[in-house]
Amino acid sequence: MPRYYEDKPEGAACAGVKEDLGACLLQSDCVLQEGKSPRQCLKEGYCKALKYSFFECKRSMLDARSRFRGRKGY
Repeated sequence: MPRYYEDKPEGAACAGVKEDLGACLLQSDCVLQEGKSPRQCLKEGYCKALKYSFFECKRSMLDARSRFRGRKGY
């Protein structure tokens, strides 16, 4: 379900994962049908795979090995 943005320039690190996570949450049944906020839905466990990918991307920025290997791409 990842989206690739060819027209947009690369912005901040993990921007693609962050945008996909936001889109996933806004399209989830939790937000659309139950009327909850995206933050509440994220805490309830919606979009777990994208949440984990975003966490791993942010964590790789702090990893000292990433200076040599580069960030994990999305």
